[in-house]
Amino acid sequence: MAQDLGTLGAVEVVAAIGSGTVSITDYAEALAERAAAHEGLNALQSFDADRLPGAMQAARDAAPGGALAGLPLVLKDNINSTDFPTSGGTGALLKHVPATDAGVVRAIRAAGGAVGAKAGMHELAFGITSNNAVSGAVRNPTDPTLIPGGSSGGTAAAIAAGIFPAGLGTDTGGSCRVPAALCGVVGFRPTTGRYAGDGIVPISHSRDTAGPLARSVDDVALLDGVLAGEGTAVEPRNLSTVTLGVPRGMFFENLDPAVETAVEAQLSVLAAAGVKLVEVGFDPIWPHNEAFSFPVVFYEVMRDLPAYLSEHAPEVSFDRLLAGIGSPDVAGAFASQQGDGAMPEAVYRAAMDIHRPEMRRIYGQVFEENGIDAIVFPTTPLPARPIGQDETVELNGQRVPTFPTYIRNTDLGSNIGVPGISLPCPVTGLPVGIEFDGIAGQDRALLALARAAETAMAR
Repeated sequence: MAQDLGTLGAVEVVAAIGSGTVSITDYAEALAERAAAHEGLNALQSFDADRLPGAMQAARDAAPGGALAGLPLVLKDNINSTDFPTSGGTGALLKHVPATDAGVVRAIRAAGGAVGAKAGMHELAFGITSNNAVSGAVRNPTDPTLIPGGSSGGTAAAIAAGIFPAGLGTDTGGSCRVPAALCGVVGFRPTTGRYAGDGIVPISHSRDTAGPLARSVDDVALLDGVLAGEGTAVEPRNLSTVTLGVPRGMFFENLDPAVETAVEAQLSVLAAAGVKLVEVGFDPIWPHNEAFSFPVVFYEVMRDLPAYLSEHAPEVSFDRLLAGIGSPDVAGAFASQQGDGAMPEAVYRAAMDIHRPEMRRIYGQVFEENGIDAIVFPTTPLPARPIGQDETVELNGQRVPTFPTYIRNTDLGSNIGVPGISLPCPVTGLPVGIEFDGIAGQDRALLALARAAETAMAR
């Protein structure tokens, strides 16, 4: 019974609880059993099996007709919630219980959803492996010796393992989509600003967003509707009316053979289903992307993170936070911004005032000139690699930098603020993701396209 309940998606759980087919007590017990069975994944940072039934019942009672009535979600541990600590995966905040919920949590509660657990993550969301020296490494459910991706690795692992049906991560440069790809689930980055951004341990206010993860597009669409206040149903797009741009340059270069095989197979499936595939190029965009990506992150984090502490954890100074960082890669990143190494304001202003507008212009021009609905590409150039390879990983016989390699394909969408969704490719080996990126503000249209693509790829 517990195994069967663990396979239910979010939409199915809401319907089953609403109809009385499944009791809250039975469902909570099933999730608790799965959490215990998969404890070795270290996917959950905070979880209380005894509290779960009561939390679900209270959530449903508070909004009995809500879209999420009774649904328990797992939230990345950088999203404020008053019922569990919000640690950001770092030492100084391990016991930090916020006085208020994040905006996205308020939306979840208003729809009758419950915070079922907080998920492990890369320390301060400043990495892509979820190998956290403070709270321990999160492990991939497909192979526990491998990374789940990051920084929302715990959320993705918990959903892939069936511990929770859906949840939230955050995405600055790919942190919802990368772990979705590596764990074999669906990960969505909405248009920047689509969801409330308050009450989240920040990196960059210009790039950060919460994002849903689940095992189906329908479940992601359910959460997106709640978080964005758009409750209309998402009907799958007729694929014979869809034109997708295939950006071979950069996005398809130097791919792991398993990724290349899986993604090319799905492009053929989509073409057979009626999708028109058009090769497109973004060559002029890459110098602007490089001039924007890390300069904005480094400049803003040194201001946004102290501001978060001042508002939500005034007992923790920025110096104390920095002293409590345990992961060498994260400590090194913050150390690089001390003293003369700090990102100059002039470089930041050029990124915001020159490079981002130009990226958005080029991106929109490619869409308009080619008449495309979205672009499609491998979410990551390679599948999961062994835990501990935080500096470099092997790709086609060469050692390459871990962080920039994994976010190579997801970074652009983050920088220009457009919606992107990673779907799992049907594979027999390690999970591989295929991503669709659309136009800013057209999130529901992208979800409709993704829903149709998901159906075609599952045949």
